[in-house]
Amino acid sequence: EYILNLIDTPGHVDFSYEVSRSIAACEGALLIVDAAQSVQAQTISNLYLALENDLEIIPVLNKIDLPSAKPEEVSDDIVDLLGCNEDEIIRASAKTGEGISEILSAIIERIPAPKVDDNEDLKALIFDSVYNPFRGIEIYFRVFSGKISKGQEIKFCATGKKYFADEVGTLNLKQQPKKSIGNGDVGYLITGIKNAKEIKVGDTIVDGGYSGDGAISGFEEVKPMVFAGIYPVDSDDYEDLRSSMEKLQLNDASLVFSPESSSALGFGFRCGFLGMLHLEIIQERLDREFNMAVPKKKTSKAKGRSRRASAWTLGQSARSVCPRCGSIKRPHRICSNCGWYAGRQVIDVD
Repeated sequence: EYILNLIDTPGHVDFSYEVSRSIAACEGALLIVDAAQSVQAQTISNLYLALENDLEIIPVLNKIDLPSAKPEEVSDDIVDLLGCNEDEIIRASAKTGEGISEILSAIIERIPAPKVDDNEDLKALIFDSVYNPFRGIEIYFRVFSGKISKGQEIKFCATGKKYFADEVGTLNLKQQPKKSIGNGDVGYLITGIKNAKEIKVGDTIVDGGYSGDGAISGFEEVKPMVFAGIYPVDSDDYEDLRSSMEKLQLNDASLVFSPESSSALGFGFRCGFLGMLHLEIIQERLDREFNMAVPKKKTSKAKGRSRRASAWTLGQSARSVCPRCGSIKRPHRICSNCGWYAGRQVIDVD
C-alpha cells in the first residue's frame, strides 16, 4: 500500500514563487509536456526550480490523442532538454486514460520515499492556506521531521507567534481528522486564526518550546514586478475590500498591498503583482469570489482617470529586450533601432 500526495502547480512564470514552495515540499516532479505545443518557456523555468531542489524528474508526454500531436518530435525536444532516454518518457492522454497507470507506477518506482524519524524536532513547511469563514484559516503543510499532534503548542518561525493545534488531519479529497501527523506526511492544521497576516506561505512550523533556528530554507518576502491601485467603486466598501484582499493573500502569497488614498477616488490600496496575468487573475477573483466589482480596464497614464475606475497600472519594474537586434526598448513598444514589434513582452532576467 502506498500513499501519494500530489500538488498541482500553475505553469505561468508569474507564479514561480508558489511553484518553488510546492517544489520544496516534494521529493519528485512530473514534467508534463503538451504533445501539440512542445516545450514552453515556463516549462524550462519550472524544470530548473525542480533541479535546484534535487527532485526526481519524470517526463510525461500528454495529449497524444490530439490530431495535431507530434509525439516523435516533442520526445526529441524532451530528450535534448533533460538528457534522458526516450524510453523513460511516458506517453499519456488524460482524456482517454492512456498511460495513467504507467505514471502512477513510475511515481512509486522512481521517486524516493521520505525518511521517517518521529524522534526529531518538529519542522513542517506551509505550502498553502485557505480561509474558512466558520473555522478560521486552514493551513496546508508537509512535515519534514518530527510529528505534530492535536492539542500541541506550535510556533510559526516567520512571525514568532504561538498557537495550539485545535485539529490536524490528512487530505483525501475530504479532510480526515487524526490524532497526529508524522514525518513525510502532508496534512492540514486548524488553530482558530482569523487574521490572514499571521500566516505566510513558505513559513516553518516548529514546536512551541523550540528556541533554535529551525526554519526551513527558502522562505523570502515576495518582490512584486507590477504595481496597481485598487479602489472600491463605493467608498463604503473599503473595509470589505480590505477583508477580501487579506483572504486572497492566504493562498496567494505573492499578492502584496498597502493602504493609500487618492483625492479623486478616496481610500484604496496600492497592490504589487508578479505580472500582468497575476493582476488580471486577482481582479477576476475579487469579482467572482467576493462580489467586489473591479473594472478590467487598466492604464498607466496619470491623466483622464475615471472617477468610477478602481484599478490602473502605476508602474512596471522590468526591462524589455528586442529579440531581433538586442537593444533595450520599452515594454509593448516598437523598437526604435530595427522597428520590431510584438504584443508579447520579453523580460530581461538580468
